[in-house]
Amino acid sequence: SGVTRSQLFDTITTFRGDVVSSARRGSDYYLSSAQLLYQWLIAPIESELASASIDTLVFSMDEGLRSLPIAALHDGDQLLVEKYSLGIVPALSLIDAQYEPMNDAQVLAMGASSFERLSPLPAVPVELELINELWPGAAFLNEDFTRQNLVEQRQESPHRLIHLATHAEFKAGSAEDSYIQLWDEQLKLNELHRFGWEYPAVDLLVLSACSSAVGFPEAEMGFAGLAIASGVRSAMASLWSVSDVGTLALMSEFYGQLQVTSTKSEALRAAQLAMLQGEVRTTEHGELMRSASRSGVTLPTAQSTLRA
Repeated sequence: SGVTRSQLFDTITTFRGDVVSSARRGSDYYLSSAQLLYQWLIAPIESELASASIDTLVFSMDEGLRSLPIAALHDGDQLLVEKYSLGIVPALSLIDAQYEPMNDAQVLAMGASSFERLSPLPAVPVELELINELWPGAAFLNEDFTRQNLVEQRQESPHRLIHLATHAEFKAGSAEDSYIQLWDEQLKLNELHRFGWEYPAVDLLVLSACSSAVGFPEAEMGFAGLAIASGVRSAMASLWSVSDVGTLALMSEFYGQLQVTSTKSEALRAAQLAMLQGEVRTTEHGELMRSASRSGVTLPTAQSTLRA
C-alpha cells in the first residue's frame, strides 16, 4: 500500500544486485533493500502467518518478481529462510497437490566438467559422485552427458530425480534462445517438453547452476516454469552465476537433507541454513565439510570457477 510500481521494481533490481555482489564479497550490503522489501511484502501479513502457525510460504509471482531472491528478505533480525520453507510457482494452476515421499526415489545425475567454449567446472565430478553415494541411481559425466543418453536412461529406468550439473543460460526472447549445455550440444529450453518428463513423472528436476536475464518475463519464467509446464512436478535452479565449489556444497547438503525431511522445500531450507550457520564449509586444507559427515571431501584444485 502506498508503494508505486516503479518504486517496487527499482528496489527489486537494487536488491538483486546487492545480494549477488554481497555474496561474492562476504558483506551484508544487501540488508537495507532486503529489509525494505520485507516491510512491503511480508510484514503486512506477518501477524496472520504467526497466528496460523504457517511454516511454508509459496509465492505466485507477477512478471518482474520471479527472479526475486525471496530467501534473502530480512525482518531486521532474521532472513526469511530462517523463518519459513519457501517455494515459487509460475501459476497456481500448475500446482500438483499430490505429494509423494522421496525416500524410495532413484536419481539420474548427469553433468560436464570440461567444455570446448565454456569455462571448466572441476567440482562437477565430485558433485555427481556425492549425489550417487547419497541416493541410488546412476551418474554420467562429460562424453556420456548427451541428449541420446538422457533419453535412453529415462526409458530404461523411471528416475524420479534428475540432476544436471552444467552451464545454462536463460535469455530474453523466445525459449529457443535459452539453453542447457550438454557435452556436445546445447539443449534448447523449448525442447524440454519432448522428453516425456510426466511419463513416468519426474518429481524433481535440478539444474545446479544457471543465469537469467533480469527484467525479461521470458527469461524469468526460464527453466523452472518451462520444466513444470513440461510435466515435471518441481524444479530447482539458481538465479545467477554461482561458484563451482559453492554449488557443490549446497547440492551435496540438499541431497543429504532430502533423505531426512518430509518435503523438498524443507530440504532446501535445511541445506541453506547449514551453510548460513557454518555447518557446511570449506577448510584451509582444501576439504568440504558437511553437516552430517565427520570426514571432509577433497575439493578440486581450481575453486574460483563460476557456473553460469
